[in-house]
Amino acid sequence: MEDLKKSLKMPFFGSTFSPKKTPPRKSASLSSLHTLDRSTREVELGLEYGPPAMNIGGQTWKFEEGQWITESGGNASSRELQRLKKKNIQLEEENNLLKLKIEVLLDMLTETTVEYHLIEKEVEDLKIQHRRKK
Repeated sequence: MEDLKKSLKMPFFGSTFSPKKTPPRKSASLSSLHTLDRSTREVELGLEYGPPAMNIGGQTWKFEEGQWITESGGNASSRELQRLKKKNIQLEEENNLLKLKIEVLLDMLTETTVEYHLIEKEVEDLKIQHRRKK
């Protein structure tokens, strides 16, 4: 039996599994900014860090109001286009409100005109009745 076990062992695999120990990890942060006091950090980084910005393909992008906006390149800046789009939406909403107000005013004018014609007809009928009584 012992001979059978020896013959079944594979020579290139060890008989036991023993993984190598992992080396100790390096420090989590290589930056020394966390060791600086507040005044030194303000001098190094400035009081206001500003919006995140990056340069990709010669165009500068800034993250403002939840969107990435291009600062350079093109015939019109992306910021200007976004401002115009917002203004356009605002004017469309104002236009829709004004159209609604015109509809309401026309309805009111129609109602007033109908009431005027009914009153005018009643006055005519009263005049005719009064003439008959005489």
